[in-house]
Amino acid sequence: MILRLITVAALALMPFMGNSQPSNPYELPDPLKMEDGTIVRTKRQWIKERRPEIMEMLRSQMFGREPGQAPDLHFKVLEESPDAFGGLATRKQVKISFDKDEKYYLVLLMYIPNDRKGPVPAFLGANFKGNHATTNDPYVLLPSPDKLATYAPNYKIEERNTNGHRWEYEYILKHGYAVATFCYNDVDPDFHDGFHNGVHQLMDGDKPRDGESWATISAWAWGLSRCLDFLETQKEINARKVAVLGHSRLGKTSLWAGATDQRFALVISNDSGCSGAAIARRKYGETVERICKSFPHWFCTNYSAYGGREEKMPWDQHELIAMIAPRPVYVASASEDDWADPVGEYFSLVGAASVYKLFGYDGITDRTVPEIEHPVVVGRMGHHIRRGEHNVRLYDWQQYISFADRFLK
Repeated sequence: MILRLITVAALALMPFMGNSQPSNPYELPDPLKMEDGTIVRTKRQWIKERRPEIMEMLRSQMFGREPGQAPDLHFKVLEESPDAFGGLATRKQVKISFDKDEKYYLVLLMYIPNDRKGPVPAFLGANFKGNHATTNDPYVLLPSPDKLATYAPNYKIEERNTNGHRWEYEYILKHGYAVATFCYNDVDPDFHDGFHNGVHQLMDGDKPRDGESWATISAWAWGLSRCLDFLETQKEINARKVAVLGHSRLGKTSLWAGATDQRFALVISNDSGCSGAAIARRKYGETVERICKSFPHWFCTNYSAYGGREEKMPWDQHELIAMIAPRPVYVASASEDDWADPVGEYFSLVGAASVYKLFGYDGITDRTVPEIEHPVVVGRMGHHIRRGEHNVRLYDWQQYISFADRFLK
């Protein structure tokens, strides 16, 4: 495999990062160089030749090969009311079933602003604790007993609104967006049981697994696409203007969903870190070796071969960002989140900028990492480092809404 390499200069230490940042230069594969050495110079070359090459690397070496459509995808509205948040929104709770017998399904919670003149854009993302934990809305359904029986052994039902700070529903709705979410455990419970539960069992049955078999992050991304299938049936939603977003492991998921499903109009990664937006070759914070040992079910088994050998990867995470081009992409970090390597997350945008330029859009190319809470938007790329911990806060949503307003309205 022939690689053209981009040298990345050592970074000046940022005050919020302490004195432990690596100072050695590293080299990134050039996203615009084909495996045979050909330089990509046109959009057509990227779309027809180079993008499929990178997709093949990501599928065979990292996320696995996701399946096609569900065998019997269908939808059932479980509850609907126009009185959510004092009449601000209409609440819909929808069972999205993947099979005829409805053994495999997720429950999508959706809020749609009532003050609208036509179809509205939307944000879509998975959540960690259950739909009820994202809000103090007393009418949001709790996970059903059959679902709870499939969740991770240590899962316990959270109190309502436990994670409400991550889902600023009223703020989002007042800015003219619908918002939809589901519990990621509905698609594939977040523990390693050999892929016998969740949608892997439905889609694969007893088919033998190999090094390229799809894993849990790929399953969660697949579930996001099935939600978009549903949103396409809703007259209140402009399904061509849906932003997919996620935090932490679900930020990795949103990036992969954006790469594999180009129907998503905008992609947001919040604190996605290692194997998400952060450059793997930096080996800063969480590493490939550590993540594969701690969460072996997240990625295809081929990925573990790069643990401690990140420089041997024929790709790096800037090329995952590049797979979203020319659609808008936003990468956010937090100042106290060294584990997710905010500097490495920023540099993935820099590394992907050449692909956006190929499509005629400016990108983030400044190699000086921005100061805390000084958002940067260049062309179709956005970035900020929020003050604080690994989390999602109102400040993050304020930037996401501002960014989305440029492209989805």
